[in-house]
Amino acid sequence: MRVRIGVLGPVLAWNEAGSELDLRGPRHRAVLARLVAAHGRVVPVDRLVDDLWAEPPAGAVGAVRTFVAALRRAMEPDRRPRTPARLLVTEGPGYALRVEPEAVDAWRFEAAAAEAAGAPAHRAFELLDAALAEWRGPAYADFDEAWAGTERARLDQLRLGVIERRSDALLGLGRPAEAVPDLDALVAEHPWREEAWRLLALALYRTGRQADALAVLRRARALLDERHGVEPNVRLRRLETDLLRQTDPGGEGAEQVWAATAAAYDQTVGPQSPARLESTVGLLRSLAYTGGTGLDTAQEQRAATVAAAERLDDPELAARVIGGYDVPAIWTRSDDPARSARIVAAAERALARLGPGAHEVDRARLLSVVAVESRGVPGPRPAEAAAEAERLARGLGDPALLAFALNGVFMQTFSRTGLALERDAIGAELVALAARHRLPAYAILGHLIRLQARSALVDFDGADEHAAAADRLSEQHERPLTRVFTDWYRAMRVAAHDALFEEAEAAYGVAAARLDGAGMPGVQRGLLPLALLCLRLQHGRPLRFADDTDWGPYEVWAQPLLLLDRGRREEAATALRRTPQPPGDLLTEAMWVLTGRAAIALGDNAMMTATRTALAPASGELAGAGSGMLTAGPVAELLDALG
Repeated sequence: MRVRIGVLGPVLAWNEAGSELDLRGPRHRAVLARLVAAHGRVVPVDRLVDDLWAEPPAGAVGAVRTFVAALRRAMEPDRRPRTPARLLVTEGPGYALRVEPEAVDAWRFEAAAAEAAGAPAHRAFELLDAALAEWRGPAYADFDEAWAGTERARLDQLRLGVIERRSDALLGLGRPAEAVPDLDALVAEHPWREEAWRLLALALYRTGRQADALAVLRRARALLDERHGVEPNVRLRRLETDLLRQTDPGGEGAEQVWAATAAAYDQTVGPQSPARLESTVGLLRSLAYTGGTGLDTAQEQRAATVAAAERLDDPELAARVIGGYDVPAIWTRSDDPARSARIVAAAERALARLGPGAHEVDRARLLSVVAVESRGVPGPRPAEAAAEAERLARGLGDPALLAFALNGVFMQTFSRTGLALERDAIGAELVALAARHRLPAYAILGHLIRLQARSALVDFDGADEHAAAADRLSEQHERPLTRVFTDWYRAMRVAAHDALFEEAEAAYGVAAARLDGAGMPGVQRGLLPLALLCLRLQHGRPLRFADDTDWGPYEVWAQPLLLLDRGRREEAATALRRTPQPPGDLLTEAMWVLTGRAAIALGDNAMMTATRTALAPASGELAGAGSGMLTAGPVAELLDALG
């Protein structure tokens, strides 16, 4: 049963159907409230006793256990006798509340406030408005104990800040009149909050009430001086100066311009207009650069936009929509192979429908889509599409189109091992092209490609320079995903140092945390265990991975070594015989190294020969380092071991 708990007001709980649970007496509620205030941490029974009674009676510990048992019956009425509680659990010396974060109104409130901090005004307003609606009265309203007072004061300060930030969001949305009532009430009740005074004056000014705005600032100055003996802060003083000059600080900023433009677009461009689809592609391209949920949404809606364009039976429009999403791609494994396959099929259909009379720009873009989205797909078609797109783009003299085509060429340079120099040349051309024609996204791509290639060639000084250049561009142009790759590169740099095993493990862990929520499952899944496996093999350490480790797409190559580490030699030999040839991607060399190490350990001559043949062209490279994410050691060392 899903339970909801409320502490932003009197302490209450509700079941899944919305019916209020019988929490019994005030001390039962106090136990639940105290566990909520602990935010999921264990509260020892002794602490609960001290928090419930100023002078604990004899048998207080037993009473607490009785309260907990009653709460468990109320919260989990269907739990069978002698089965462990799921929500209010016993841990060590005390109890903890184990519910989802969204089950408690105070936790939801704090999460919404935190999410709103980095959100644009429209999203911040939605989050903060919903957060304030959670409140039913003073937090922990039933209790006067010290722990409740501390938590109530903390939450109330957070609530006041949320009121201010919600008002600020309203100003950003061009709705100042809606902000005035809440701000007026806030400064009346809490006259020391200078930010509330500032926002109130600004809201009044933007509603055309300049005199009232200046009067508010004078009142703020007088109250602060009278009650606290201090001058208003610099932001208040600067606002007063600006308003006297009739200058609106931040007026007509990006949020207001966006809101006005979006409103005009909705009123002008019909909902069924094909122009909406082309405009959508531009928005999705910008959204993808934000990473996280932005990238997820961009990829999902891109596929939906392509499908919508195809339904309009206009092949030229479909070509522009399919080819307009030219977001650079650095990783050779798709985040969603099935979705990529659908986009490739749509591009091929558009090419077929346009026929030989297709405009060369449309053709080059569609072929680039085929090349980029077919990353890791076997067969000659993706490489042929990449080569033809490059030929067309060079003939057209369109730098952005050529950059897109080169991205496709890069994705198809994994037909064999040992091609780091070829990829380095592609990266160098992208960097130069992007610098001449102000293409920052492709400049970052070029630097990341060169970072990968120089790492494979054991030129870490050169790779360092490209990592730094990529970071500078990402900060300048707000491309947060770049840091995922440069942080992983720096972790790999540590791993490449023979004496820094513990430091490398820690660095990989930090880098892996950057992937959480980045919106790149094709990069994330299995990468950390693979990096740690390669590291432990290099250092001759026990592998020691949990049985439930998610190896993602790399499991089949890791399995023989994992079985060997556990002494299961026959199973390892069987697993090795079933190991397929690695796909052509950034980790091909690393997968061959895993296969080769297992083959040597098992004396499998056929696999040793296959590995030696595959890795011979990369004899001067650092295996796996071409990914810019991990290293499996020098290829030459393995070739020597293979004989």
